[in-house]
Amino acid sequence: MKRENFIAIVPYYLLVAIVLIGLATGTSQIVSVLAGKQIVHRSHCIVIDAGHGGVDGGATSCTGILESQMNLQIALRLEDLMHLLGYKTVMIRRTDISVYTKGETIAAKKVSDLRERVRIVNETTGAVLVSIHQNTFSDSRYGGAQVFYPQTEGSRQMAEAMQKTLVATLNPGSNRQAKRGEGIYLLEHIQQPGILIECGFLSNPSEEAKLRSDAYQKQLCCVIASVISGQINA
Repeated sequence: MKRENFIAIVPYYLLVAIVLIGLATGTSQIVSVLAGKQIVHRSHCIVIDAGHGGVDGGATSCTGILESQMNLQIALRLEDLMHLLGYKTVMIRRTDISVYTKGETIAAKKVSDLRERVRIVNETTGAVLVSIHQNTFSDSRYGGAQVFYPQTEGSRQMAEAMQKTLVATLNPGSNRQAKRGEGIYLLEHIQQPGILIECGFLSNPSEEAKLRSDAYQKQLCCVIASVISGQINA
């Protein structure tokens, strides 16, 4: 993200994040990490995973955009916001790459890529994983974000809080619920708390248009950051 663009969105991020964090944590005393005079010490490190990338583009949207590109846009915005809230972050990727370390075929590279993501999470002290993905389905009517969680301490509570807040703020009327990430390699092998968020359906034209927009991505990141911060500091 260019510096001038980052500066331009700081007021928006701060305003929305402060309000949402207050709602999420039920506290009326919020200190901005930029404006506050006291130092905020964070013991957790947010590992942000932009799903897919490189040889693995993921799903393709109804307008031809690769899931990996949209995941990365959202992940980079989320990193900016977590920094504003005083958290250290580890990005699985910052560009359109895969993170595999070996493999001659695309299938082998994908396996290596997933194992490397698991390694990064498990070797990060105080890690909390936030993995960003998009959904797709053959029927374009389906929409709404959905959150998945591993069987690690605190993950289910975090996922349920995230799902509830996403429905209340961005997907009113959705009946989607947080689910255990059975069959999802990343979630089945990490040893740290975390969640995987399917932010919406790329096969739904109206939802895909929102997910492509700067404004919606900012709103989405503010919701994600507020819930993560509220849950790990509860």
